[in-house]
Amino acid sequence: MTNFDFEFTKILGWSVSRYNMFQTCKRQYYYNYYGKYDTEYPTSEINKLKNLTSIPLMRGTIVHHVLETLLKRLKVTEKNIDKNKFFQYAKKECRKKSNNLAFTEVYYGDQSSVSASELYEDVSTCLKNFIESDRFPWVMEEAVKYKDNWIIEPPNFGETRIDDIKAYTKFDFLTPLDDKVMIIDWKSGIPDENKDRKQLMGYTSWACYHLKKDPQKIVAVLSYLKPEYSETIIPMDDFDFRSFYRQVKKETYEMRDYCKNATENIPKEKEIFMKTSNEFLCQYCNFRDLCKGDKLI
Repeated sequence: MTNFDFEFTKILGWSVSRYNMFQTCKRQYYYNYYGKYDTEYPTSEINKLKNLTSIPLMRGTIVHHVLETLLKRLKVTEKNIDKNKFFQYAKKECRKKSNNLAFTEVYYGDQSSVSASELYEDVSTCLKNFIESDRFPWVMEEAVKYKDNWIIEPPNFGETRIDDIKAYTKFDFLTPLDDKVMIIDWKSGIPDENKDRKQLMGYTSWACYHLKKDPQKIVAVLSYLKPEYSETIIPMDDFDFRSFYRQVKKETYEMRDYCKNATENIPKEKEIFMKTSNEFLCQYCNFRDLCKGDKLI
């Protein structure tokens, strides 16, 4: 393994999720990444909305947390898990999150509260599908042989360099396998072919950079946990990576064009960050309270 630390810089860093929000709605992107520069609304109000979570998002977060806890336990002991305690732990996490977090569905009046059982129904399906899949015994019997060199979420938010561009690619689990490396990312949501492919390319690029591995020695897997367990492995060649590097550079400079000081990552005026014309998307935005009653610009 290698040193994952980078010298801090303020310059914008590319990620799949950041560019996806940039494409979806520039105003949402502004509030999410540059809210402290806004002069119309208090930063505290913007941050309150930014920190809202949603039921689907929190279900995925809990699933990832439980599987992360499982992997960390295996690094300490290889004893078989107690499945009853495993699911009880998931229920406990659902109770904790339902009681302590602010949900968009409640804040915007779609429902009066979020119950632990509402979270757990979907969480338990994902976890059950995983432990009944062939991948679970593989982790318990094969991958565990390499547990001393596991990476369970990369440090520093997955910061890396893609063709000298600052980037963030945060996978869930990496394990060596003899002369190869396998990266697994759990997915509890709906497959998105374009986004998922970009994520796999990003994960592979992270391993190439930090572990000095040839791309052909890296197997990146998207592990879909519902409606039933399935996996996607997309073959990639040198042409794919060259195209991906060009895409990352193009997307990064698109976002930097909205900065008046790109080196310091200081945005241009908010009015430059236009609202989406697709009002259907607004119902899923944390910041719709700030745009309420405004005309699209």
